[in-house]
Amino acid sequence: MADFEAVFHETREDSYDNYLITHSEAERPDETIRIEGEDFVEVIGEGFQVVDRFEGLDGKAVITPEEGTIYWDVQIDNPGMYNIRIHYYPMEGKSSAIEREFAINGEVPFHGADLLIFDRVWGNRYEEIQRDDRGNDLRPGQVEHPEWLMMSFKESEGYFEGPYSFYFDEGEQRISLSALREPMAIDYIELYQEKPVKTYEEVKKEYEAKGLKPVDNQFIQIEGEAAVRKSSPTLFPLSDRSSPTVVPYHVSNIRINTIGGLNWKLPGQWIEWEVEVEEEGLYQIALKRKQQELRGLYATRSLTINGEYPFEEMKRIRFNFNRDWENQILGEEEPYLFYLKEGTNRVRMTVSLGELAPVLRTIESSVLQLNEMYRQILMITSNTPDPFRDYQLETRIPGLLDVFSEQAEIIQSVADYLVKSTGERSDKVAVLHSMVRQLEDIVEKPETIARRLDDFKVNVGGLGTFILTVREQPLTLDYLVFSSPGHELPRAEATLIERFKHELGAFVASYTMDYDSIGNVEALDRSVDVWITTGRDQAQVLKGLIDETFTPESNISIKLRLVPPEILLPATLANEGPDVALQIGEDMPVNYAMRNAAADLTVFSDYEEVATRFRESGLKPYKYDGGVFALPEQQIFPMLFYRKDILEELGLTPPKTWSDVYNMIGVLQKHNLEFFLPIDDPMMQQAQQQNMVPNATFAMLLYQNGGQFYQEDNKASALDSDISMEAFRDWTNFYTNYRFPLMADFPNRFRVGEMPIGIADYTTYNMLTVLAPEIRGMWDFTMVPGTEMEDGTINHSVASHTTAVMMLENADDKDSAWEFMKWWTDKDTQIAFGREMEGLMGEAARYPTANIEALQELPWPVDDYNNLESQWQWVRGIPQVPGGYFTGRHLDNAFRRVVNANENPREALSDYILYINDEIEIKRREFNLPY
Repeated sequence: MADFEAVFHETREDSYDNYLITHSEAERPDETIRIEGEDFVEVIGEGFQVVDRFEGLDGKAVITPEEGTIYWDVQIDNPGMYNIRIHYYPMEGKSSAIEREFAINGEVPFHGADLLIFDRVWGNRYEEIQRDDRGNDLRPGQVEHPEWLMMSFKESEGYFEGPYSFYFDEGEQRISLSALREPMAIDYIELYQEKPVKTYEEVKKEYEAKGLKPVDNQFIQIEGEAAVRKSSPTLFPLSDRSSPTVVPYHVSNIRINTIGGLNWKLPGQWIEWEVEVEEEGLYQIALKRKQQELRGLYATRSLTINGEYPFEEMKRIRFNFNRDWENQILGEEEPYLFYLKEGTNRVRMTVSLGELAPVLRTIESSVLQLNEMYRQILMITSNTPDPFRDYQLETRIPGLLDVFSEQAEIIQSVADYLVKSTGERSDKVAVLHSMVRQLEDIVEKPETIARRLDDFKVNVGGLGTFILTVREQPLTLDYLVFSSPGHELPRAEATLIERFKHELGAFVASYTMDYDSIGNVEALDRSVDVWITTGRDQAQVLKGLIDETFTPESNISIKLRLVPPEILLPATLANEGPDVALQIGEDMPVNYAMRNAAADLTVFSDYEEVATRFRESGLKPYKYDGGVFALPEQQIFPMLFYRKDILEELGLTPPKTWSDVYNMIGVLQKHNLEFFLPIDDPMMQQAQQQNMVPNATFAMLLYQNGGQFYQEDNKASALDSDISMEAFRDWTNFYTNYRFPLMADFPNRFRVGEMPIGIADYTTYNMLTVLAPEIRGMWDFTMVPGTEMEDGTINHSVASHTTAVMMLENADDKDSAWEFMKWWTDKDTQIAFGREMEGLMGEAARYPTANIEALQELPWPVDDYNNLESQWQWVRGIPQVPGGYFTGRHLDNAFRRVVNANENPREALSDYILYINDEIEIKRREFNLPY
């Protein structure tokens, strides 16, 4: 079946498609031009260094740091289109992929060349799978196995199959690489022509001409988990207990027996195995695989042997949906034959979009164009249009119905192609049909657009989800078999009896196995009970670090248990609690301290030294009555996010002060766009049994103007000050005078452009990076708006919220518990945990550590980290006081009375301050504190 031909409306002139069209008549000179790394002509920045025989290289190389730009001059005698490849070494950095921007004569040739990604190489920490003292396999930690690599400049999203082509004029040209993230050493850069790969029929004739024949009686089985190299630390071996046929297998204990799964899904990710071959010749390749995620679609992989495609068909290997394990022979009815040399062969499988790449490019183009139309409609109707009014949108927005009609045809063609290529109509295609039906209906009845705007937005959002879902191509492998053609393969499907025994054994084990304890449980002479309340993934990563570094170095054993958060209080009251509790809420340590249930950490002689790991704002919530009762683990604070493309279209720049915000609001609202300010949902807080924290926007306005939440002696609220009253008035004015929304899904509305700017926790960065690939490069984040001081400086203060590690007062061995807390909050441990979590769960799980030095070492792009660091210096902590839980709750109550009941802000806040002060006094009396 022929490939789908991408149909796209270019929303940006600098796209790679336009670049190819512009240079479609250019020659492709058949020559290779090498530029030695050490022959650079200019650098901007520090840290560039020429080294000789670096890491086994025979010759010189240049070290390029994670910041700065390096330039080379290259003489072009034959102008035309060239591919580019680089011979580089991934130097030790922050464990993330290397990112560079490429320019020719000072200009980035097209969108995509501004973000080139170069892989690192990862492998298991140990050659053999380790086991804990209960007989369970431990997930192998992933460590870098750096080596000199050759890689072409190519598109990072997988939308284009081959390497990029670049046009070079005749004469001396200056090329440059600008560092965006991570250091690398460069041996040389080559301009070359990518050779076309031969088809299997052509290769078959070559086999015959060379006299190559299929081998006899050969059978080599390579376990999937035995992979020697991977492109990402997320590609660690997995445990699968879905079938008794997986190898190795145990009915109740954990066995590491597969690889891939949901971790091996993003275009460009690769896994490599080494195959030792005794007899040179032609082999058949079979895979025991499972693809249970993409119903109605298929996963695609490419395969190379010793760095080259064996033939064209191996660029796209298709794996259809199947919930069960199955053996898939490459080539199906007439198996392909692959040449393997005697000795070691490297077999690599890479995630590829294959035939789906043009489909996704088409839908992404449709999403961008429909979002553009949605914003234009929004500028006329607002996001709450009058359902009984005909806005005559078809005449006020030129080409609106033409765009809808064209997009309906395009999306329908995509749906037809998918049905034809897969042979079924799945839920994925249903999303496309819903969008087509609505677009066709709107074209017939344009007067209904306004009242169907919400449905339209939901359907366009569904297209965005379609892109995310289809772009992910998960596949799980149990083993690979290299054998003589026709050799019998191990059975992949379990028999009925095997399944019965497996299910029965697993049922019995559920009553006998301890699934709460993580890893080794054997106690040494010194032992600490630690409870963690977040998730099993976090617990397993932590236990792995404990067993690798903490216990061997300290000779203190840790019994780590995964428990629900609400268990900690009753367990402590019953004297059955832990010695140390991890990842607990900000309000808990002081509440426990008031009841003499938390240990004061200042009694330890090295506390002051440990405290320097954190900013004062991180420790502030854990100080009480002269003591400190916890250490911060995570610290999260707000940043200003903005859509560069939309602000530029409106002639706006990111605001530096609140005055700039007020000036911006008018322009945004004129176009029916909105500015987002964070606001909590009290019902959500109540459902999650959390105390309501003071609103982030109010805290910003309060702290920037020199206000406080409590009096110096913490005996009463300080919200009755003039500064506080003015901050409260300014905060409520955003909702009463400017009609800011009281509830909004900021990430999604930011994605579609309804809210092109807003303030949100900096962890929103991770969500947008992963969930909104279609706006990559169109947004950024920076410091929040500040308040201009009398001396002309700008105060950017914000409040943060944290999670903590707390030692319980009834800990049996406080010194050992303190040693664990010091180790856990140490820079190296926080970096290792953060990198492991990001490796395990991807960029969405980037760890917001409270350790100052650790955040610097986590894999943030340099510019983004600098923005974070600039804002972090302005962060203030909100103190926790007896009865302080009323502050956030009644601040919100006062806010609702002003916004919903139109009360005077000063009177509303004053009324609730009485309740806050009463509760503080009641609690201080209860705990025999001065009041």
